[in-house]
Amino acid sequence: MLSANLSAIFYLISGVLFILALRGLSSPETSRQGNFFGILGMIIAITVTFLSIGNFSTGFVVVLIFLLVGGLIGAFIAYKIPMTAMPELVAGFHSLVGLAAVFVAIAAFLNPGAFNLGSPGNIKLGSLIEMSIGAAVGAITFSGSIIAFLKLQGIMSGSPITFKGQHPLNALILISIIVLTYLLCSSQSSNLFWILLAISFLIGFLLIIPIGGADMPVVISMLNSYSGWAAAGIGFTLENTALIITGALVGSSGAILSYIMCKGMNRSFFNVILGGFGATEQSSSSQNKEQRPVKSGNADDAAFLMKNASSVIIVPGYGMAVAQAQHALREMVDTLKKNDIKVSYAIHPVAGRMPGHMNVLLAEANVPYDEVFELEEINNDFANADVAFVIGANDVTNPVAKTDPQSPIYGMPVLDVEKCKSVLFVKRSLSPGYAGIDNDLFYKENTLMLFADAKKMTEDITKNL
Repeated sequence: MLSANLSAIFYLISGVLFILALRGLSSPETSRQGNFFGILGMIIAITVTFLSIGNFSTGFVVVLIFLLVGGLIGAFIAYKIPMTAMPELVAGFHSLVGLAAVFVAIAAFLNPGAFNLGSPGNIKLGSLIEMSIGAAVGAITFSGSIIAFLKLQGIMSGSPITFKGQHPLNALILISIIVLTYLLCSSQSSNLFWILLAISFLIGFLLIIPIGGADMPVVISMLNSYSGWAAAGIGFTLENTALIITGALVGSSGAILSYIMCKGMNRSFFNVILGGFGATEQSSSSQNKEQRPVKSGNADDAAFLMKNASSVIIVPGYGMAVAQAQHALREMVDTLKKNDIKVSYAIHPVAGRMPGHMNVLLAEANVPYDEVFELEEINNDFANADVAFVIGANDVTNPVAKTDPQSPIYGMPVLDVEKCKSVLFVKRSLSPGYAGIDNDLFYKENTLMLFADAKKMTEDITKNL
C-alpha cells in the first residue's frame, strides 16, 4: 500500500501531465505528444489508486477484474470505432463519466463510513454538499449525453424538440435542484436524495432535446465540461486529488472551448447552458428545392475546371468522413500540386459532428498542417480563388446563414464559398444538412453539383486529372 504522502506526489505528477496533455492538444503539430502525456498521466493515476486500496483482499481482486474488463472493452471500442462515429463515441463516454459520478455519490451516501464521511444521517456537511453537486451534475451529464448520442446516431431526430412552457419548466426544475440540495443538507433524508437524482436526470433530457443538429458540436463540448465538473465534485467527496485536478481541467477547458465555439457561431453561451437555442422554425425558402434548377456535372467536368485553375480551396465536411474520402482527397491534391496549382483547406470550427473532426481526418491522411486554415484565416481568400471543392460540407457553407433571420443557422459564421469563381459541390443528393434546411449554395449560378459518393467522385477526378 502506498503512503498518503507518496500517493499525493504521484497524483500531482499525473495532474501536471494532464496539463501538458491539454497544452499539446492545442495544436495539430503537438497533438500526438499531448496524447502521450495524457495516457501516461492516466496510467499513473489509475496505478496509484489501485495500489492505495490497502491489502490484497477480495476487494482488491474485484477492482482488478473490473479494471481489466473495462480496459478491454475500451480498447476494443477504440480499435473498432470508425472516425465517422467518433462524436457518438465521445457522447457515449461522457454519459459513462456522469453515471460513474452518480454511482460514487450513491455509494458514499448509503455507506459514508467507508469513505470517512461520517455515518448515515450524520454525514459531514461539506461532504454532503459536494456529493449532492457531483451527483446532480453527473445525472445531468448522463441523461443529456444519452440524448446527444441518440441524435448523432440518427436513432432520434436531430431537429429541435420543443413544447409550450419548456423554458419555465426547466427554470423550475433547476430551482428545485437547489432547494432540494439545501433540504438534503439539513435533513439528510434518503427520500430527498433519490428525488434530487431523479429530477437531475430529467433536466438533462429537457436541456438537450430542444437543441438542433447544427449546434450539436457545441453541445458535445458543453457535455464534456459537465462531465469534468461532475468528476471534480466527486473528487472532493472522496478527497481524491487526481479526480479534483482532472475534473477541474476537463470542466474548465470544456467550458472555454464551448465559449469559443459559441462566439464563432454567434450563439449565446448562456443559451447553451440553459438549452433550447437553435430551435427556430425552418425558413420557407428551404421548402422549394424541387422547383429550383441545379447544374450537375461529372468527374471530367470537375477535372477540366481544376486543370485550368491557379488556386483551389478544399472545404471538407461530414460527407467526407462518412465516405472515408480523406486519403483519396490527398491523392487528388497531390496531383493538382504537381500541375503547379495552389491548394488550401478551409476548416469550419463546427464542420463534422465535434470540434476538430475535420482536422483529425486530414491529419490521418498526412495533409500538411500549413495547408489547413481555419474560417477566419481563409474566408477572405474565396473571392480570389478559381475553384472551391466542397466535399460533403453542407450547413457550414450555406449562405442563408447571412440572409434569413428565420433560419436556425442565422448568424452562424459560414465559409464564403459562393464568392469563388466556380464551386464544385460533391454530395449524394440535394437532401438538407444536419440542421434540416436546404442549402442555397446548390442553386447558385457558379455551382456545379457532383452527385456521387465522395470517395468515388474524388478518385474519378484524380484519374481525369
